[in-house]
Amino acid sequence: MCMCERTIITKSAVQTKQVALHLAKKVARMKSDHARVVALTGNLGAGKTTFIQGFAAALGIKEKIQSPTFVLMKIYFLSRQKKIKHLVHIDAYRIETSSEMEHLGLRDLLEDQDAIILIEWADRVKKLLPRDTIWTMFEHGKKLNERSIAIKIFQKLPRN
Repeated sequence: MCMCERTIITKSAVQTKQVALHLAKKVARMKSDHARVVALTGNLGAGKTTFIQGFAAALGIKEKIQSPTFVLMKIYFLSRQKKIKHLVHIDAYRIETSSEMEHLGLRDLLEDQDAIILIEWADRVKKLLPRDTIWTMFEHGKKLNERSIAIKIFQKLPRN
């Protein structure tokens, strides 16, 4: 397993969505024997939902994307994608223990090869996530609309 890390500074919501678009295209092409997981962490208002809006748009989702803070999870079905059948958006902000997500079927969702799962406040369910989860850490920048997005991608190395 190797880790690639990159930090990107964005100066607007549009730029944050563009970063998400590039990551969405990469994640959609990844091969996996389970769901591809993108974990998002950071303070309130740091850009997680904006990022997810850009990610979903890159996959062709036309619906308005809002954090499912009160319903915890929203599933979007994709029609134009061949490999990916649905995008699962989870907001773990209200989760106090990982077992709460287990009761909601997270383990079954993680086994779905046809899914991409985006989890806001993922640090609250970290021990349930696969080792190759892509971690995105959001921080407020020095200026009003500036954001720092650190992306860590863990990839399996090919066997010799």
